[in-house]
Amino acid sequence: MSLYGMMRTGASGMNAQASRLSTVGDNIANSGTTGYKAASTEFSSLLLPSVSGNYNSGSVQTDIRYGISNQGALTYTSSSTDLAINGDGFFVVEDSNGTPYMTRAGSFVPNSTGELVNAGGYKLLGYPYTEQSPTPVVNGYAGLEPVKISSEGLVATGSTLGTFFANLDASEEIIAPFSAVGDDFTHKTSIKAFDTLGNEVIFDVYFSKTADNTWQMDVVDQESGTVIQGGISLAFDPATGELDAASALLAEVALAATGPTDTPPNMLAMTLDFTSLTQLNYDFTIKAEVDGNAPSEVEKIQIAADGIVYAQYENGDLLPMYRLAMASVQSPDQLNVISGNVYSQSNDSGIVILGFPGANGMGNIVSGALESSTVDIAEELTRMIESQRTYTANSKVFQTGSDLMDVLVNLKR
Repeated sequence: MSLYGMMRTGASGMNAQASRLSTVGDNIANSGTTGYKAASTEFSSLLLPSVSGNYNSGSVQTDIRYGISNQGALTYTSSSTDLAINGDGFFVVEDSNGTPYMTRAGSFVPNSTGELVNAGGYKLLGYPYTEQSPTPVVNGYAGLEPVKISSEGLVATGSTLGTFFANLDASEEIIAPFSAVGDDFTHKTSIKAFDTLGNEVIFDVYFSKTADNTWQMDVVDQESGTVIQGGISLAFDPATGELDAASALLAEVALAATGPTDTPPNMLAMTLDFTSLTQLNYDFTIKAEVDGNAPSEVEKIQIAADGIVYAQYENGDLLPMYRLAMASVQSPDQLNVISGNVYSQSNDSGIVILGFPGANGMGNIVSGALESSTVDIAEELTRMIESQRTYTANSKVFQTGSDLMDVLVNLKR
């Protein structure tokens, strides 16, 4: 029985080293595969019960493991849709059947319909931006859809909010209240907004000092000369130079939506926020931020570290389109490995938890970078030589057992 056991053990050792050589071959072949996690073969002994004076040789068992939790080095590229994760987590992708998977392979490029697809043919998933910021479904893939970055023609957005930061010079002289274009005024500025067709609409804003610490503000449509909002009285605290509480309420000027006597045609209802006005003994200064944009095509895509996918238009405006989802599990190294460099949940990996990049322990997105393979070629070549020598030694064990078996069979001759 010992000779049979000897041969069985030798065969087991050869089989184990063959498995190790297979993982080495896979690793070397995928040393340039984006996001690939190196496989390794781990050994454990299998012992058989022995009796006094008779040893039963056992064998060796193998377990293939993937270092999925190990992060590869980041290599930088010139493509904004090449993505890497700096930290924990996985991109959420789907195959052509709509089945979701996880991956670290972020070499995404647009397909014929504008969907981002990686080298394995898997589509990148994210939460679309609508009127509100998206929120993740923690324990499921509901709400996710393929990230599509193709331009759907020209896009124009009407203005709805203008925010102003200005100082009115406290040393100016008192003048008569402004009532129409051509009257005296203390300060004047103009702001540009957009209607729903993307046409530029210019509003002139007049400030007139009517008394100490008191100013009148008037908003005029530049093209028609119509006073849209006039006679707004603003009072400032003489000690701080800031608007008093009552005037702060009046400083949020509401412009009505399209109408024959209200704002210009095709304008949306718009709010001009002047609550940050001050009256200090300093020159008249003003800064303004107004939303909306003229007709423009998507020029390129920008992806932020928090996973928000922005469309950058030709005029420089950024519009959020999607927010990328990120997945994690309690034991990444126990995930099922599937062709295409993707992973699926297993019984030992734990449940899949979804979130956003940079939140709840998830890593950040690095745009214009790819995660390299974790394969170390020098280490793999060393393992290859070790496995080759061990395989040869086990073959000698098997051959010796076979020779001794021939001797035993031929004893009676």
